[in-house]
Amino acid sequence: MASRQFATFEVDGQLFGVEVHTVQEVLSYNEYTPVPLAPQAVGGLFNLRGQVIAAVDLRVQLGLPRQALKGPVMNVILRGDGEPVSLLVDKIGEVVDLDDERFEPPPDTLSGPTRELVVGTFKLDGRLMLALDVIQAVDTYRATN
Repeated sequence: MASRQFATFEVDGQLFGVEVHTVQEVLSYNEYTPVPLAPQAVGGLFNLRGQVIAAVDLRVQLGLPRQALKGPVMNVILRGDGEPVSLLVDKIGEVVDLDDERFEPPPDTLSGPTRELVVGTFKLDGRLMLALDVIQAVDTYRATN
């Protein structure tokens, strides 16, 4: 039976996951540089060991209020086609092994910006994990309305 590993995290109490092979690292960071005229979802830039990383606020991508960047904020650094990009999230979870047979398409009742970002769901013990489309999640130019 085929399985995949997901790195999990929470935004506004909802559990999300991305496939582990798309994650470079997970860290807490607290010094972000604002980017004037950038899309609303760009939370800022930060320096990670000499590399400038754009931080995309997943709350904004989901149609929620922007995260306050005061104090340490949790980052999921994703490997992109070009340079790494960070997703700003509320809370980091764990890495879980999930069987492909537990994968289900997004429910028809899922609507709004979240629908565009979710590729499917996995039922976990007492929770539902929404699997994110990494490319859509970091696309700050897509419509969020």
